[in-house]
Amino acid sequence: MGTCNICGKSSVIVSEVLGFCVDCIRKDFESVWPYLRELHTQSRKRWRLPSEPPKYQDGKACNMCIHGCRIREGETGYCGVRRVEGGRFRGGGIRDGNLYYYFDPLPTNCVASFVCPGSSGCGYPEYSVSSGAEYGYKNLAVFYHACSFNCLFCQNFHFKEQTFRHISIDAETLSDAIDEYTTCICFFGGDPTCQILHSIESARLAIKKAKGRPLRICWETNGSVNKRYLIRMAELAYESGGCIKIDLKAWNESVHKALCGVSNKRTIENIILLSEIHRKRREIPLLIVSTLLVPGYVDEEEIRKISEFLASLDPHIPYSLLAFYPCFVLNDLPTTSKRYAMKAKEIAQKAGIKKVHIGNLHLLSEEY
Repeated sequence: MGTCNICGKSSVIVSEVLGFCVDCIRKDFESVWPYLRELHTQSRKRWRLPSEPPKYQDGKACNMCIHGCRIREGETGYCGVRRVEGGRFRGGGIRDGNLYYYFDPLPTNCVASFVCPGSSGCGYPEYSVSSGAEYGYKNLAVFYHACSFNCLFCQNFHFKEQTFRHISIDAETLSDAIDEYTTCICFFGGDPTCQILHSIESARLAIKKAKGRPLRICWETNGSVNKRYLIRMAELAYESGGCIKIDLKAWNESVHKALCGVSNKRTIENIILLSEIHRKRREIPLLIVSTLLVPGYVDEEEIRKISEFLASLDPHIPYSLLAFYPCFVLNDLPTTSKRYAMKAKEIAQKAGIKKVHIGNLHLLSEEY
């Protein structure tokens, strides 16, 4: 770990890769952003991903996410999976999902496991096959090989190797993978945002195939999706007893952009929208929010602000605090300590959040 290049501070955790402490990122973002923008550019160059969302006047407009890319013929959007060929979009449609899928036995190590019907039995018998954990049943895990963010701490960054391979699994093939022992589907990645049409259609077909038995539809996402698609996601999740798990990486927009290369404004707007639906049925949560406890950067101030925000919307929104381990570009930071994880949980509870959970306990370290 290093010293901040602006204030010279070394008494707090500072990544040598980032070069700046969290306070200077918050207070002097205009000074630090040119360096951090180049860091993001270089991290994407390795995978042949565009450094910035394309905005060509003569480009074809994509409306999937916060970026609103305008893509020229033969080129791709920021995510790498949405491209224009012959004047038409390819990638991200219902016939050409770039993904892989597998089955997880229930209960899983899911962000929402501490409150979902598959692990707790809440909603039985309409949304669960058991009054407790659904042992003997399984989740269809659908991992999309693209993302609308560029998180420097990405825990699954290897998906970028698959982004340009143009894998094509159509929605019907994916939905046909479920059987009588499949009681939930989770779309994640990467992020499902860039291929949201594919996941929505897959979910619709799967529900039809399930013929009224419990089959929960869930998404795990950064929350940058277009509102029109979020509403459809919410309808499918709510009707099936599933949920939408949104990872709010940081509260301060400068910190969020430093870590992820993208603003958090759309994510916050979408959390507000989902909270309104969540309040209609708190006992089977529609919305779960999570935050990765990145040492030195997602600090007490960030957790306090996020917690106060969630509590102001609805204190019954479940909040999961996830342990970090060094990965991808930010590989010089320590893992999250037990002490800080417990402090973060205490902060969230003091802000009024009723259900706070610490995830990935096995990753927590004794000190930092």
